[in-house]
Amino acid sequence: MVLHQPVVHAAVFALAALQALASDTFIAAVYEHTVILPRAAPKTVSPEDALALMNRNMDILEGAIKEAAHQSLFCQGAHIIVTPEDGIYGWVFTREAIYPYLEDIPDPEVNWIPCTDPTRFAPAPVLERLSCMARNNSIYVVANIGDKKSCNSSDPSCPSDGRYQYNTNVVFDSEGKLVARYHKYNLFMSEEKQFNYPKEPEAVTFETPFGKFGIFTCFDILFWEPAVVLVSKLQVDTVLFPTAWMNVLPFLSAVEFHSAWAMGMRVNFLASNTHNTIMSMTGSGIYAPDGARAYYYNMKTEDGHLLIAELDSHPRLSPASPPAVSWSSYASGVEKCIPDERDFSGLIFYDQFTFTKLTKTEGNITVCQKDLHCHLSYKMARKREDEVYVLGAFDGLHVVEGQYYLQICTLLKCRSTDLSTCGQPVETAQTKFDMFSLSGTFGTNYVFPEVLYSGVQLAPGEFEVLNDGRLISKTKPTKPVVTVTLFGRWYEKDHL
Repeated sequence: MVLHQPVVHAAVFALAALQALASDTFIAAVYEHTVILPRAAPKTVSPEDALALMNRNMDILEGAIKEAAHQSLFCQGAHIIVTPEDGIYGWVFTREAIYPYLEDIPDPEVNWIPCTDPTRFAPAPVLERLSCMARNNSIYVVANIGDKKSCNSSDPSCPSDGRYQYNTNVVFDSEGKLVARYHKYNLFMSEEKQFNYPKEPEAVTFETPFGKFGIFTCFDILFWEPAVVLVSKLQVDTVLFPTAWMNVLPFLSAVEFHSAWAMGMRVNFLASNTHNTIMSMTGSGIYAPDGARAYYYNMKTEDGHLLIAELDSHPRLSPASPPAVSWSSYASGVEKCIPDERDFSGLIFYDQFTFTKLTKTEGNITVCQKDLHCHLSYKMARKREDEVYVLGAFDGLHVVEGQYYLQICTLLKCRSTDLSTCGQPVETAQTKFDMFSLSGTFGTNYVFPEVLYSGVQLAPGEFEVLNDGRLISKTKPTKPVVTVTLFGRWYEKDHL
C-alpha cells in the first residue's frame, strides 16, 4: 500500500508530537471508594433504577477525579487515575440481577469518544459520563463496569440466556477516547457467578506519553495470564489494577501483597480497592519497584480516600530500579537443614507449613519443606516473653479459593504464645528487630518480598532484596515486625 503524502506528514507529525510530550515521570492517582450498594440486591431492578445508583457512585468518583486532575501539590494535576473494581454498582448480584447495569462496550479499535459522539453505538450513559470525566478534566480515567455481548446457538459456548457478561475494565484517555477494554479472566470462584470469563485471556496494553500500560483485575494477580505476561513478555512500565480485595493476613493483605508484586516484577503498580470494612476490604496504593510511594489502609472508618504520587515513566531505566535477582543463590550455599524434633506444623490459609521457633534473641536458623529450605539470620532488640516468632516454610499446591503452587519462606509473629496459633492472622506486635535477612532455595524466579509492620504498615525504604536472593533490612526496623516473607509463585506447577 502506498501512503499519500498528507497521510505520511500526519503520521510523522503525530509521532513527533508524542515524542515531544514524552515525560520521564508522571503523576498517578488512585481512589479507594466506599461503594453505594443497591438496596434491592440481588433482586432485579429497572434500567432506570440501575442507572440512578451508578450515577450516585459516579458523582463521588467524579469528585475524586476532579480533585486529582487539579491537585496543587504538584506542578500539574494527575495524568491518570484508577478507580476500584465494582466501584460503580457493587458486587451482590445474580446473573439476572446485574443485567440492567451492563452496557455493550465496543472494541477500542473503533476510535470512539463517547462524550462527543454518544449516539454512534447503542446507548451507553455510563461510558458517556466516564468519557466526559476524562475529557473535561484532561486526565486518563480507569474504571470497572460490566460488558454484555449477545450470542446465539451458532456459538456452542453461548450461555442459555443468549449473552456473555464480563467484569470489565475500561480506560479513557485525556481526550475522552476509549483506549482500552479488558475482560477479567480469573474470576473469583463462585463469588462472580454473574459473569463469564473470555475464551482466551486478554493481554491488554496501551501507549501514553508517559509509558506503556497494562491492565488486569483483582484475582488475576495470582496467575500467569494475563498478569505475568503483561510484564515479562509485553514489557509494560505500569500496571493498572482495579480490585475488590478482601484482606487475608499474614501474606495477602492488599497493601502488603500488591507492593510486593510491584517489587518482585520490577514494575509500577496502581491499585485501587473498594472500601468496605465489614468485608475486610481496604488497601490501595501507588507502588514503584523500589517500594510504596503512597498507600492507604483503614479498617476504622468507611471513608473513601484519594492517593496521588509521582512515578518514573520507565522504571526499568531508573537508577533506583532493583537489580535482577537469583532467588536461590544465597540460600543454596547455606548448610542444608536437618529436620529437628522441635519443628512443628501449622496452617496458614489452609496450607500446612513447617515451623521452627525463634528461641534466642539472635541467631541463624533454617527450616525446610520438600525442596524449599528457608534460612533466617536475625537479631531482636529485646526478646519478649509474651510474643513468639517462628520461621516457616511451605512448598506445595494451594487448593482452597483457587489452585496455585506456592513456595513461601516467612518470619512471622504467632497470635499468642500458644504455638497452635502460629499462622493465624495478626495485625499488631511489640517486638522490634535490629536486623533480619531471609532467603530460600526457590525453584521459581517469581518471588514477591513482603515486610509488614505492626498496624498493617509497610516499610518503604527500610528493606531491600540483594541480587543473591536475600531479603534484608537496610536500616534498623523502625516498628515492630508482624511478618517478613518471600512469597514465591511456581506457575508451571499449578496443574501438576
